[in-house]
Amino acid sequence: MNKDSLLIIGKVTGVHGLKGNLKVWSFAQSIDTFEKGKQIRLKSEEEEKGKEYTILTASARKKGVMISLKHVDNVDLAEQLIGKQILISKEQLPEIEKNAWYWQDLYGLTVIDITLGKLGTIESIFPTNANDILVVTNKEGPEKSEILIPMHEHFIESVDLDAGIITTTLPEGHVS
Repeated sequence: MNKDSLLIIGKVTGVHGLKGNLKVWSFAQSIDTFEKGKQIRLKSEEEEKGKEYTILTASARKKGVMISLKHVDNVDLAEQLIGKQILISKEQLPEIEKNAWYWQDLYGLTVIDITLGKLGTIESIFPTNANDILVVTNKEGPEKSEILIPMHEHFIESVDLDAGIITTTLPEGHVS
């Protein structure tokens, strides 16, 4: 797997049973992302590469996904994976729709409002029932400020991944 083409799709949160099944907090919208036979990489944030595994089974659970991996067949091996990020190559994922992006591709982009100018950079993103929310942080000036922007066509004018810029049109009073 090419390191530059990897996306984080979840995190191992625990073990289920004695046969090495893993509880996963999924960042993916579909259980199909964890389909049998897909190659994934598990690594901690401190690790450079991590280790590759093949998914044997995956099933939806109330709080995420439960997966089993080839060569992880007991609780001792599974417990060593708790806390690890789960990454997958973009090539194994379906083509994304027009005007859709992987969250990971948006992190660090500069946000510029048509009226207000530079607002800061995207530090994180979180989902809501209506829209994903961009957390934009401005570290310039004496105080760090944070702006929440819904990822909605009424607020987002354009996303230019090549230039590293998201252009917004925020309503008056959204930013103080």
